[in-house]
Amino acid sequence: MASVKRDYYEVLGVGRNVSPDELKRAFRKLALQYHPDRNPDDAESAEKFKEISEAYGVLSNTEKRRQYDRFGHAGLNSAGFAGPEGFDFGDIFESFFGGVGVRGPRQRSVRGDDLRLDLTIEFEEAFTGTEREIEVPRLATCEHCTGSGAEPGTGFDTCPGCGGTGQVRRQAQTIFGSMVNIIACPTCGGEGRILRSPCQECQGQGRVKQRRHLQVQVPAGVDTGAQIRLNGEGEAGYRGGPPGDLYVAIRVRPHPVLKRDGADVSYELSINIVQAALGDKVEVPTLDGPVEVTVPPGTQYGQTFRLPGKGMPYLRRSRRGDEYVVVKVVVPKTLNEEQRNHLRHLGGLTGKPEKVSKGFFEKLREAINID
Repeated sequence: MASVKRDYYEVLGVGRNVSPDELKRAFRKLALQYHPDRNPDDAESAEKFKEISEAYGVLSNTEKRRQYDRFGHAGLNSAGFAGPEGFDFGDIFESFFGGVGVRGPRQRSVRGDDLRLDLTIEFEEAFTGTEREIEVPRLATCEHCTGSGAEPGTGFDTCPGCGGTGQVRRQAQTIFGSMVNIIACPTCGGEGRILRSPCQECQGQGRVKQRRHLQVQVPAGVDTGAQIRLNGEGEAGYRGGPPGDLYVAIRVRPHPVLKRDGADVSYELSINIVQAALGDKVEVPTLDGPVEVTVPPGTQYGQTFRLPGKGMPYLRRSRRGDEYVVVKVVVPKTLNEEQRNHLRHLGGLTGKPEKVSKGFFEKLREAINID
């Protein structure tokens, strides 16, 4: 199922000027509320916990937060969002609430990484919504070993280096006396077990490189910087772990004549001075096709006309924005001598203000002879 990515500040319920301490308190409150241990078998809580952890992982990092504030989701180059500074959810809670005892063997199956793919669409596709096929290079579950990493018919043995604990003790003498460090077992990498015979297809990783074709539904009203999440379409997990997600970052090509500002669009209408002075009816482009607009007499440069409901759709809503037509009065650059004399006469270019005579606009149209 595809979804448009929510703003990280909105996810954590904080403002954009939140301090690091306030950010941490907001995350801690939500993390306690939605932690999977408190909500077993609750898929919605698990998804919310993942979302708030991802948001905190970005906003708690000074550089990532600066990039996000400037460019939104599209400005984040890293694909994975395991948590702040790259540690997992267990590390988050241990840093907040303190760990008890020494960890056991490292989790044998690890969730796959999230992936990010850029997708460029046309302005008209953003207006109507579209379906696109994308090709995603990724690591997929090895079919030969079904992700276990072991050659079929074989299995695992207890690691001889740590006896299955996944940890070894290292003792060193310091000026403060004898110090004992507990580290991950270098033989098994902290898993507590080793493969008897690694899979010949994936060399024990449980994953192989693959290119997958997917259909992406792009909703109407999407704009540059939005991301669509495809659950479970990221990298396959290590040793049978759950897959990550795929984030499709959207870029919308600009329209040839319409400029976009959120759900509103604007069009710059060029008219000549006779049209501005006398008024006219002109066609302007809209997303629904040409529309006739009445330019009243005496229209000034920069005057704006609003076309309600002629803008882009609001994302996931039935309403549309407006189109604003901004008038640009174009003054002719080339006039012959006779036309210049007429303008001087009609405009009273004597160095003194003069009263404009009756019939000025009619004479102006004849003098310039602009269609």
